[in-house]
Amino acid sequence: MIVGTILLALLTLERLCELVIASRNTGRLMAQGGREYGAAHYPAMVLMHASWLAGLWWWGLGNPVNYPLVAVALLMQAGRWWVVTTLKGRWTTRIIVVPGLPSIRSGPYRFLRHPNYVIVVLEIAVVPLALGLWRMAILYSLLNALMLTVRIRAENAALAEAMRQDPLPSAVFPPM
Repeated sequence: MIVGTILLALLTLERLCELVIASRNTGRLMAQGGREYGAAHYPAMVLMHASWLAGLWWWGLGNPVNYPLVAVALLMQAGRWWVVTTLKGRWTTRIIVVPGLPSIRSGPYRFLRHPNYVIVVLEIAVVPLALGLWRMAILYSLLNALMLTVRIRAENAALAEAMRQDPLPSAVFPPM
């Protein structure tokens, strides 16, 4: 029981820290001439992630935990912070392109085009499974797949447009 509560508390704290960092970085990127893409889907994405976390607390609190899956969930958080620290002041939860800055190609971006999305896909399934919530893992995995279809399309369109305007655009995501 206590391990599940600690996991949920850590995830909640991590998400709150992400929002603070994202807000600060979004302001800076916009002040540098950044342009946001895909803003229309952003509220739905926030609602999906917030309801996922609330559902974990509602249905998962007090459930027995699967320790190997808890370990995987914690490892994924380390991966998420690798992404955040690699992007530094350019990490945000929004899609923002700043003309003139080079794309990030270090850290996990050396290996994957969208490393944070790989982490999110795994996390959305693994954390509920660690708490015995297999139905929630399936439901939110499907919702997340729909969201990522929209989001990655928006990111690709943003990058394509930025490449037409500036051959060396900055992106909070790496190029193809």
